[in-house]
Amino acid sequence: MKYEGWPEPGELVVGKVDEIEDFGVFVDLEEYEGKRGLVHISEVASGWIKNVRDHVREGQTVVAKVLDVDESAQQIDLTIKDVNDHQRSDKIQEWKNEQKADKWLAIAFGEDMADDQYRHIANELLESFGGLYDGFEEAAIHGHEALEPTGLDDDEVDAIVETARENVSVPYVTVTGYVHLESPNPDGVDDVKEALQAAEGDDVPDEAELDVTYVGSPEYRIRVRAPNYKTAEDELEAAAARAVDAIDAAGGSGEFHRERQLDED
Repeated sequence: MKYEGWPEPGELVVGKVDEIEDFGVFVDLEEYEGKRGLVHISEVASGWIKNVRDHVREGQTVVAKVLDVDESAQQIDLTIKDVNDHQRSDKIQEWKNEQKADKWLAIAFGEDMADDQYRHIANELLESFGGLYDGFEEAAIHGHEALEPTGLDDDEVDAIVETARENVSVPYVTVTGYVHLESPNPDGVDDVKEALQAAEGDDVPDEAELDVTYVGSPEYRIRVRAPNYKTAEDELEAAAARAVDAIDAAGGSGEFHRERQLDED
């Protein structure tokens, strides 16, 4: 998508070199509708520049920092030399992500969606999440709940969540812990089974995956996969607590630990 309005001084922007002159470079801004900036020759690269074309070429995609904006003169002053490699890489990735999200909007609402509907949905995502991609990513992780703060209606939320979960690759982390479960009762095996069922729980968030597996009696592994460490750790500890509480209630004993414990001979 392309934003209406003007960039802010200090903002990093993606542009395409449109015209090269002896005094500098004109850059069409990829993210702003109808906006063009100028990189003065002194801002193209550090040191003395004999020929601007030794540093940039027409059609090249560049990342620049906005130095100044004069709306009355329709002028945007840019610098390329003050953008480091890390900033350039991050900005290009952000721009590519927004392009992906722009395509996802078309998937969710159709290629022929009305301009006013597009602006409405895009503005809601921008206001709530700072970008289209971040909005889709949150929808993929947290579902409908993530979009509650927006002004989107139920049908729009449904379409975004469905599209997000089909297209967004969410980064996940995995944490593992172990529970030691024992019961002295004659039906102690059933006590352990019930404790393991309790560990699996009924209220694990949609964004988390929880798996309980047998390691070797009396030890069982709990593995949680979630979008971030806090969620993963919280769900791991909650699952272990449910198992320990259940086995304790049955008259047995339980203990949670992070590393696998081997029985001594």
